[in-house]
Formats: sequence, structure tokens, C-alpha cells
Amino acid sequence: MIKGEKTWFSYFGEGTTFILWICYIPSQLLGLSYVTGNIIFGALGFIGIRYIFIMTADLFPTNYEVLGVPLFPTVFYFLNLHFWSAGVGKDAICFWGIAWFLFAIQKYSSRWWQAVIALFFVYLARPHIGQALISGAGIAILLGSEVKIGYKIALSGLAVVGAIFLLPSTLEALRLEDLSLQSMESLTNATVGNLSSTHVGSRVDISSYSWPIKLFTYMFRPLFFDAHNFVSFFSSFENILYLYLSFFIYRNWTPEALRDMPLFLKAGIITWIPVTLAFMNALSNLGVVMRMKNMTMIYFLLFCFFLIAYNKKLRIQKAMERVKDLKLREEIRRRKGVVGRARG
Repeated sequence: MIKGEKTWFSYFGEGTTFILWICYIPSQLLGLSYVTGNIIFGALGFIGIRYIFIMTADLFPTNYEVLGVPLFPTVFYFLNLHFWSAGVGKDAICFWGIAWFLFAIQKYSSRWWQAVIALFFVYLARPHIGQALISGAGIAILLGSEVKIGYKIALSGLAVVGAIFLLPSTLEALRLEDLSLQSMESLTNATVGNLSSTHVGSRVDISSYSWPIKLFTYMFRPLFFDAHNFVSFFSSFENILYLYLSFFIYRNWTPEALRDMPLFLKAGIITWIPVTLAFMNALSNLGVVMRMKNMTMIYFLLFCFFLIAYNKKLRIQKAMERVKDLKLREEIRRRKGVVGRARG
């Protein structure tokens, strides 16, 4: 992988070499073990979960229960959320970096510099995810009603410039000549072929699947009939919840809910869309699907959660207004009765 003299910066690059670059000082200079590396990367994953936890606790209007169990904080105990972000590798770095980036842009005026550092880690770990993240943030800022017009123009402009600047490196990392549909299809077919061979466990032949079935496979499988080990069995419970909550999107979707959605969640769900469209066509192994969707699937879950919680808050407000109106009418009738008795 590395030719010539091996120094710290000889490992600097995109993808796996970037992880080797991060691990060089702990492993080569400090002599720390692989187990210690897992602890360090697991700590970064935990920090990412903490960022999302804090924003959910501060910015969501109400809670919601499924079978008497509150979604908050239960969703933060999901197995996949911790399993794939607790070891040495790109998954922990991307999960932590995306969460940190979204945490930073939520208060962009004071944390913008944190967003730059977070994007650095995400982009070098997985360039295509970094590209989607900065593009999603730019769109979210343009759509955000809470962003002042001056900040909106400046930040969205920076996001566009950043996305254009990073595009050549992203294409090089993906080994694409351009962003044409033909190039993307060739890459997808090659990836599907590698992951659906008979030598790969938990494989799924998605080559004949329609787009809706590919989307369902990526988002909601493995289910119980797919479970072949401990992790996939417990993932089935999570996927059932994802499927259940997704039915609430149509009923709870309103322009007001999207308008009042926190900026971090807008950026998260917009980033989730292109990542999902890309991976659902390329990943034909359920084990890889569980690992790759862990980076962004939490934002789909929180998107559903917010829509439900927001409409629950509106129903509570309307109920309180009705109670207030009834009390006001009762008070008016009481006063009229007092006046009538006084005249009598």
C-alpha cells in the first residue's frame, strides 16, 4: 500500500490510508495495542452519539412512545449505533465527524470552525460522504428559516464552493471520470458483483430488484427471516421500528414541521437522501448494509420522530386552547348569570 520510506505523512491520504495516518502515532510511536485503538475510536463514536443526544434533548418539542416505551432516550441504546462506531476504522470516524459537523452548524455563528475540522475528517475517511455532507448542509442552510439572510448567502456560497472544490478529489477517490449516470452505473455494477459473490455471507442478489425493493432492502433489512447471527437478529428489532415509524411520515408531514425542524436535522436528512440512493444500488450484502447505513440512518429515525413529536405538540396546544376557550365561555356565562340575578 505504501511504497518507499514509511513515515507518518507517507500514510496521509483518503480512505484506508487516512485511518493508518491517524493510527500511526498511537501504534508506531506510543506502542499502543489494537485493543487500545478500539477504545480510542469507540470514545470518538460515543462523543458523536453524545452530540446527537444533546441536540435531540434540547431541540425536540415532545417525546413519543411505542408500546409504552419512550423513543427518547431509547433509540440511543440501539445496538448498531454503538457496534459499528466502536472500533478502529472509517465507520467510527465518519459517524463521529458527521455528528460533530451537524452539531457545529446548529450554532454556526460560534462553531463554524468546528464544522471545518469535522468535514476534514469525514472527507478524508470517505470522500463521497464528505461531498454529500457539505452539499446537504448548503441546501439545509438555504431552506432554513432560522438562518439570517446574510449568513444564508455566505454559508451556502461557501458550501457550493467547497463542494465544487472537493468534487475532483471525490471522483478520483471513487475512480470515476465524471458524475454521469453511465459512470455511476458501471461503479454500482462492479460493487454489486463483488458483494454478491457466493464467497460472501449474507449476500442478496439485488440485480433484478426494482428501485422500491432495493430501497426497502437497504433501509429495513435484515429482518428476522434474514438473521444469521446475533447482530443481525437484534438489528431486526431496529429495522422493524424504522419501518413502523416510516408509516407516520405521510400523516405527520406538514410544511410547518419542515420549517421548524432544527438545522442539524434538515442537513442530516438531506445528506441521508443521496447516500441512501447511492448505497441502495451498490450494496448487496446485508452485513455491509448494516455497517454503511449506520452513519446516517439515525437522522432518518430522528426525522420521523420529529414529525410525530411536532404534530403531538400542535395537538396539545390545540387542546389547551380549547380548554381555555371553554373556561372563558364558562366565565362569561357565570358573569351573565350574576348580572341577571342582580337586575332581578
